[in-house]
Amino acid sequence: MYVIVDERSVVRDSYVSSFSQEGLSSVGLGEDEFRGWIESASDQDLAAVEGFLLGDFDRRPTYPEVIRTHSRAPVLALSDQRSLAQTLELFTAGIDDVVRKPVHVREIVARTDAIWRRVNASNGPTESGRLKVFFDGRDPEIDGEPLPLPRRERHILEYLVKNNKRRVTKTQIFNTIYGIFNDDVDESVVEGHMSKLRKKLRLKIGFDVIDAKRYLGYQFVG
Repeated sequence: MYVIVDERSVVRDSYVSSFSQEGLSSVGLGEDEFRGWIESASDQDLAAVEGFLLGDFDRRPTYPEVIRTHSRAPVLALSDQRSLAQTLELFTAGIDDVVRKPVHVREIVARTDAIWRRVNASNGPTESGRLKVFFDGRDPEIDGEPLPLPRRERHILEYLVKNNKRRVTKTQIFNTIYGIFNDDVDESVVEGHMSKLRKKLRLKIGFDVIDAKRYLGYQFVG
């Protein structure tokens, strides 16, 4: 899930719509809404955030410090104009990347994933045996051949691979894929996505690369 912070509702709604078109969950919040949410959000909700996208507002340079006390997800700033002074100020404040508008959400996702890989000492696709998982919108490959997956199944696989050192719950996966503010879909939908994903991988590889334990959740085991 991606969190967009901007005082302009038209900007927030535009990015939420664009993320949705790519099959990604997001939520748009104003400054006060965001501060209230991040101060009260549970660890499970915060763990579902894959990136923070900050629009252009006066207090933006103070936000990285606020965010870092609660989350290690990448923080990107949207720039309405080319300004070296502003860019340097944002990087000094702790922003991970500054992106000039207009920008496609695929680029935003690619940039946040690149930041995540640097932080976690990974320089590209993750390879586990015969399986290679990308983080730029491409389908995974098995033995060098693409395995076409629906966007949500691909996103679930990417999320599990990113978190392969720990087990994640159904709720965490749901929050990441559908968003923590989505009341229109029941989180049991994750079980259907996971069942289909595991079956496809098992048929191609010959064994389960995703370990499922009732009540405990899922873990990518490669």
